[in-house]
Amino acid sequence: MNEQGKHKKHNISAFTLVEILIVVVILGILAAVVIPFASGSVLSSQESSLGIDLQLLKRFALIYKIHHLDVTPGYTDGAGSAVDEQTFVNQATLASNDAGQTAAVGTAGYERGPYMQMIPVNPLNKLRTVQMIGDGESFPTDGDNSHGWVYKASTGEVRADSPGTDKNGTRYYDY
Repeated sequence: MNEQGKHKKHNISAFTLVEILIVVVILGILAAVVIPFASGSVLSSQESSLGIDLQLLKRFALIYKIHHLDVTPGYTDGAGSAVDEQTFVNQATLASNDAGQTAAVGTAGYERGPYMQMIPVNPLNKLRTVQMIGDGESFPTDGDNSHGWVYKASTGEVRADSPGTDKNGTRYYDY
């Protein structure tokens, strides 16, 4: 073998450790800048969904009242009687008659509704349950995340059972 054959140089192109570290640092800086914006957009979309879902529930209560002799949903046996969550859900999602009694869609004599496919999930606490406020009772002072929604049958008022405020300082409970 000749002397040149022993000492052949190979031209290998590769990244050095320093170059790789620089790329990792740059990616870390970009992630630190982008992640707060992404998390803010998630909260913003949840707040938007909350407003839309509240409007749907409020419209349901209003339309139901118009169709049922000026009685809002949730009453077990007409205005002034006890309020019940399952009655509220049934009156939203099943067919009903003028007196507010419910039955499967298509049942003779039950021509009203359904008004909704299901009670929406509160996007902030992921609950769809409804805390019912009876006649003469007051709303809680703030949401506590124990239910998805808070509903007062005597007024047809619906609130999100979520504490906290949006970026403008408006309480979710007051949406």
